[in-house]
Amino acid sequence: MSKFRIEIKWAIIFSLATLLWMAFEKSMGWHDVLIEKHAIYTNFFAIIAITVYVLALLDKRKVDYNGKMNWKQGFISGIILSVIISLLSPLTQYITSTFITPEYFTNIIKFAVDSGKMTQEAAESYFSLKSYVIQGVFGALTMGIVTSAIVAFFVKRQ
Repeated sequence: MSKFRIEIKWAIIFSLATLLWMAFEKSMGWHDVLIEKHAIYTNFFAIIAITVYVLALLDKRKVDYNGKMNWKQGFISGIILSVIISLLSPLTQYITSTFITPEYFTNIIKFAVDSGKMTQEAAESYFSLKSYVIQGVFGALTMGIVTSAIVAFFVKRQ
């Protein structure tokens, strides 16, 4: 486990950043009065996510590789980071849904149905803790791997 200490550290930082972002979204009204804006504004979290990946791989390069890291080393580190983030994502989603914004699912279901985007049944199925946990795990893996490949290219140093 000690060889993954940097990835574990940054996965925890990523998860805390996610929770802070959820609290920010809630405070901005994107989970209730401005819920129609949520689908647009939530994408700005990508800036934070990419920044965490960059800082994680720079930390890995500095500490574990003495300032030199090739693309493959960075990519593997990023994959490990992504796996740990995906393992933490159910807990992060649970905390978000239970403590930060417990009314989010009710609000988004109502919005989706009232706006004619989904039926009640479809909305209740899609906007649920179970669905979001599954989406979170697979989203963290897929987006994390893609981000890792790109970030590793930019932080490599021979």
